[in-house]
Amino acid sequence: MSRWARIARWPFWAMLRKEFIQMRRDRASLAMMIGIPAIQLSLFGYAIQTEVRHLPMVVLDESNTPESRSLVQAMLNTGNFDWAGSVRDRSELAAAIGRGDARAGIVIPPEFQRELKRGRSAPAQMLIDAADPLASASAISGAGLAGAERFRALAAERGVSGAIDIRVRPLYNPALRSAVYIVPGIIGVLLSMTMVVIASIAIVRERERGTLEQLVVTPIGKTSLMLGKIVPFLLVGFVQISIILLLGRLLFHVPVRGSVALLYAVALPFIMASLAIGLFLSTLVKTQAQAMQMGFLFLLPNILLSGFMFPREAMPPVAQWIGAALPLTYFLHVLRDILLRGTGLESFWKETLTLVGFSVVLIGLSVTRFHKTVE
Repeated sequence: MSRWARIARWPFWAMLRKEFIQMRRDRASLAMMIGIPAIQLSLFGYAIQTEVRHLPMVVLDESNTPESRSLVQAMLNTGNFDWAGSVRDRSELAAAIGRGDARAGIVIPPEFQRELKRGRSAPAQMLIDAADPLASASAISGAGLAGAERFRALAAERGVSGAIDIRVRPLYNPALRSAVYIVPGIIGVLLSMTMVVIASIAIVRERERGTLEQLVVTPIGKTSLMLGKIVPFLLVGFVQISIILLLGRLLFHVPVRGSVALLYAVALPFIMASLAIGLFLSTLVKTQAQAMQMGFLFLLPNILLSGFMFPREAMPPVAQWIGAALPLTYFLHVLRDILLRGTGLESFWKETLTLVGFSVVLIGLSVTRFHKTVE
């Protein structure tokens, strides 16, 4: 028998043909393998942008003169900032940034006009929320220089010859260290990844092993069954939070300025929501491979559109709307408020209520879908 004849009769070809036939029959998995990359490329290609603009800015204008108003207008004209209102004093300005109502604030002192008319350098201070180094670096490098240049043009029209000295003060992360911003976010990302993937396989694995039908016919209610699947992983989630907080403090010197107990309390509805998402996905598929694919289909936008790596302010409106439908978006806000800004529940109660709503609705959907799938 010739070499080519032996190759043609190699059992590998029969196995290869069998796998292609099986792949063709499993149309759901084939559609996911082909469709998911196309959908994700189209979405993330437009959504992921690193140029941050339109940061909300509050103004403390102690000069209240045409020159000070020209400076504010020049800053807004750069496109890096949007008007977020006026404040009466520095404490109110700091509170607005701490609550997240503004990402920046400019302070114009009373002597601003006087120094300009004398031909001197007039000082102004810009406070930046530097918890996100990418957004703050864009604001610091772009707005300061561009604002100064545009102000000079406006001032020249008024016959003012002085210059301005914008002194930038980064808040919450003065050294602009990426680890300070990323490590708290890793808590939410790892929780989301672990909980969604594990829970998405739970029901499918029971079905493939034939134990799901045995559980259904027992006196255990279906709601109790679903909650029983969720609760053990709650403990796993809290252990993960503890490990990351400890290592983040020891290895990366990430500050913990707020209440750790409050962080654990808000983490509860987020973990519940993530597990409910996984359980809901598991009721949509028939195999563990499909469950994994559905899990990754959810996880990639969950990571990229939630604000973990890229500022949501830089994303187009459609991407921001998608991010607003993800529990991780709200949990990241809570994490960074507690750990980096040291704020309390008054700053993120809306996000907390949203997470509670997510957990209740998603658990309800999972139980409802489970009824329809099993019966």
